[in-house]
Amino acid sequence: MKNLGNMMKQAQQMQAKMQEMQAKLGDVEMTGQSGAGIVSITLNGKGDLKKVKIDPKAVDPEDVEVLEDLIVAAFNDAKNKVEAHMAEETAKLMGGLKLPPGMKLPF
Repeated sequence: MKNLGNMMKQAQQMQAKMQEMQAKLGDVEMTGQSGAGIVSITLNGKGDLKKVKIDPKAVDPEDVEVLEDLIVAAFNDAKNKVEAHMAEETAKLMGGLKLPPGMKLPF
């Protein structure tokens, strides 16, 4: 039972670190681009849209569909970067915790 108590203590420490990491995600910003930088979108670590930058060359009233596609591609690029960052930070936190197979956080 001593082992279970130790594991629960580690889990509580992990939960506190996860809450701290989540709080810091609002300060992290990732920028995705498309069209060789013609469209840039910046998201924070929580996935909130912070900034959109569009090169005037991309604005063609006769072909709005291309601009729409570039915005979607830039957003997806930024979203993938945010998710990769979150996975990396979570992996750092999980490094010291040994959970039994099949057990997942949060409890």
